[in-house]
Amino acid sequence: MIFIKHIAFRRENKFEYKNIFNELSFPTIVYPGMHKQSYYVVNGITLYRLAAAPVLLLLIIFHRPDIFKWMLPVSFFTDAIDGFLARKYKVFSVLGSKLDSISDDLTIVAAIVGIVVFKPEFIKHEMVPIIILVALYITQTGFAFIRYHKISSFHTYTAKVAALSQGIFLILFFFVDQPPYIAFYVTAILTAIDLAEEIALVLILPKWETDVKGLYWVLKRKQK
Repeated sequence: MIFIKHIAFRRENKFEYKNIFNELSFPTIVYPGMHKQSYYVVNGITLYRLAAAPVLLLLIIFHRPDIFKWMLPVSFFTDAIDGFLARKYKVFSVLGSKLDSISDDLTIVAAIVGIVVFKPEFIKHEMVPIIILVALYITQTGFAFIRYHKISSFHTYTAKVAALSQGIFLILFFFVDQPPYIAFYVTAILTAIDLAEEIALVLILPKWETDVKGLYWVLKRKQK
């Protein structure tokens, strides 16, 4: 399949675009200061996480927790790595942000399905907070589709903290004998705060945006 790559060249503070055919690459705009090679590395790492999600589900279907519990941390690790590299080398693209959000969601879904299949007693024990979190997630996603016709990709500071907490909890969950309840409650609270903030952002921001710092910064921006 042939893709078109849009490359922006800076000339007298203006961007000039041209199409390059016959390259197997993702559509993107390379901004001044952005490392083109880093763009492909960062998105390649994100694509690994995207491809790993169905593999994780297959491991669940074939009941291979021994492999699943090792592959899951790798996916979370790549999430941290691509975010670090994107900030360090100033890599930005709308496509990359969307892929990152989708990969994160699919990884979390795979982890949750793993909990349901491998340790269903935990779900029964913590049904109430889990239902609350699922309801908040469905509400946030539904609002985003109604307003933007696609999922949101705010990448707020709160979301980053919640994602870190989720990763720690889910990794611990599959490696320790007893469920790490304290880690779960901390993660549930942080995730609920994150989802509530993102619901508010969807209601406030009329257009789809990415890399939004948080509700405080959006409100501060609107006051100017």
